[in-house]
Amino acid sequence: MALKKIEPLLTKHVEQLKSQGISKGKEKAVTGKQAAKDGFSERYFLQGYEDRAFLRMNSNSYLGFTDHPKIIEAETKAAEQFGTGPGAVRFISGTYQPHIELEKRLAEFHHREACMIMSSAYATVMGVLPQFINEHTLVISDALNHNCIINAIRLSGTGKKTIYPHLDLQVLNTTLESNIGKVNRVCVVTDGIFSMRGDHAPLHELKAICSRHEEHYEEGVILIVDDSHGVGALGKSGRGTEELTNAKADILIATLGKAFGVNGGYIVSNKAVIDYLKETAPLYIYSNPITPAEAAATLQALNIIDSAEGKKLLSNLRNLTAKLRSGLVKQGFETIEGEHPIVPILIRDTHKTSALVEHLFTNNVLITGLNYPVVPKGEEEIRLQVAANHTDKDIDYILSILTKF
Repeated sequence: MALKKIEPLLTKHVEQLKSQGISKGKEKAVTGKQAAKDGFSERYFLQGYEDRAFLRMNSNSYLGFTDHPKIIEAETKAAEQFGTGPGAVRFISGTYQPHIELEKRLAEFHHREACMIMSSAYATVMGVLPQFINEHTLVISDALNHNCIINAIRLSGTGKKTIYPHLDLQVLNTTLESNIGKVNRVCVVTDGIFSMRGDHAPLHELKAICSRHEEHYEEGVILIVDDSHGVGALGKSGRGTEELTNAKADILIATLGKAFGVNGGYIVSNKAVIDYLKETAPLYIYSNPITPAEAAATLQALNIIDSAEGKKLLSNLRNLTAKLRSGLVKQGFETIEGEHPIVPILIRDTHKTSALVEHLFTNNVLITGLNYPVVPKGEEEIRLQVAANHTDKDIDYILSILTKF
């Protein structure tokens, strides 16, 4: 009965979101898949549209690992051996051999001393960032950082916070200069790949700026990078934005749920950092880890990335991405240069963006549309995402559909 008083308020809030154009709306449920054939990649069936097979251009599975038989086999075998879930948090009895092996392997993959896996990358950022922020800390954040970074900074409560315009390193440098003597510690936080645009943070320049000011702060200037969209999808060996820019973050956060095709998040850094977080991060201490089977699946994904097959997949991903970007430019569409398989089309008009989303859906292509106020006016876009298991015929198909818009 008590909910009767609040239900009208909740309904009003949802209606306001709808009127603003930012409601997520009803989710489209995948009901099945059609195997790859005739030079095209697999297609997906949606609830309510079972007579149509859709090309999925809005997936984060950049290497196509969600369907890789070796990864599925590894997860199946581990589930049979260890069960469907961990049954407890890590420090009670929820730590299994695959968790330990995965943390060791991820640390090696990123050339770090230690690793800590968590339930998701979002939970990792939310659990980690507040542990480095106190009333004597300045947090500096890029204006286009992901929602998880924004909320993690809010969760920290204490500390001084400032935002620099997207990739404006001059403002970042000035901010560091102007706060000398005012705080003990600075955390510079950025996405590696910015998920709406597919552009990347110039980590080599960021690192140089942080190092330049390091001596002026008693507890240093710490560079924290969330490279969830970069790791596994960028760089010749899949090491992400760090590999692309030839620079290392002090603390690197990433996900197992995108290019690795599984589930979960993690952080790699120095051993002292990981030891501290395992004792202090509540989202690690009080949450179950990923399943042992998911850890085993990720281990197999890492093995594939570091194999000849992985190099071939990454090369194919780069080639398909370049083909799509080139095709869009030839057709007169505005996009953003880069190597990442997030390929935006900047429409810069809400009605035209919505119309293009509908046009592609009508032609059996799933994409993500971003309209005001999710993005600022004049920045409306659709986001295409390429995967290594897409084909040249897939790219040709979507380009042919776009010519008809």
